[in-house]
Amino acid sequence: MKKLLAAALLAAGLCGLAGPARAAECGAVSIAEMNWASAGIAAHLDRLILEKGYGCTVTLVAGDTMSTFTSMNEKGEPDLAPEMWVNAVRTPLDKAIAEGRLMQLAPLLSEGGVEGWWIPKFIADDNSDIRTVQDALKHPELFPDPQDPSKAAIHNCPAGWNCQVTTDNLYRALGADKLGFHLVETDSAAGLDGSIADAFEKKTGWLGYYWAPTAILGEYQMVKLSFGVEFDKTEWDSCTAVPACPHPKVNSYPTSDVFTVATKDFAEKAGGAMDYMKVRQWDNGTVAKVLAWMEENNASTEDAAKYFLETFPEIWTPWVAPDIAGKVKAAL
Repeated sequence: MKKLLAAALLAAGLCGLAGPARAAECGAVSIAEMNWASAGIAAHLDRLILEKGYGCTVTLVAGDTMSTFTSMNEKGEPDLAPEMWVNAVRTPLDKAIAEGRLMQLAPLLSEGGVEGWWIPKFIADDNSDIRTVQDALKHPELFPDPQDPSKAAIHNCPAGWNCQVTTDNLYRALGADKLGFHLVETDSAAGLDGSIADAFEKKTGWLGYYWAPTAILGEYQMVKLSFGVEFDKTEWDSCTAVPACPHPKVNSYPTSDVFTVATKDFAEKAGGAMDYMKVRQWDNGTVAKVLAWMEENNASTEDAAKYFLETFPEIWTPWVAPDIAGKVKAAL
């Protein structure tokens, strides 16, 4: 009887240690909370799942693409960057991966980051002949300049962003000025969003640069137009993305690779949490819906992460084992 009791007590002790042992397997984790909304939501999403599902102790670290990458590459911290737009750091990232310091995990945005020229869906629906930018330029009457309705308008990217350069070069390559289009400069992302919202409110046409995923595309249905040519990287690097390129050619925007990047140390200590990090990804449409909800409700990125977990279980539960999903749901 004493032996049976001792065995039972030992088993109970081991069961009691099982939870902390699993937590210790993951341990302390630092996650980059990048300074734009979708990346902030992703950081809080990972925090919630790693803490509630895997027992990790998570700290969020403020950052942006370049500063976060440099710190991860040189100092090994933070452990994770959920939404790294890797085109901006591709060469040093490849070197860091080859040398074993960093790992490129799941593509967080399954479709990548998307840039281009867009029109409202209601314009596309009413004008089936408009499928390319060149098609749209045949209809200046559909895209009035908000400041001068006698002219047509193409809305530029916010001032100071690289996409302002590419939009200007493509505007000139297309000869849009000769077709009656004025390039409307935009001071900020908020101003660009406001011009789209105004167009939908007035049911007037809008043509210009935009990107995804964003809240505005979650709220308003837009259609990205083709430029009718394949992306030419050589032309892009030598001219399309070069300020005031003297002889720009029509080009397409590249799809931006958006991956989760982890340090080697995290990969070695994370245990089962790495299984989650290797498969976790979502599509741009879902991100846009979450961003739109966040904006409509004046919510935080943490609130938006919880909203995603509560609203889209069919998307995230396949990322984890059933018992992990149960723990996360119970914690919401």
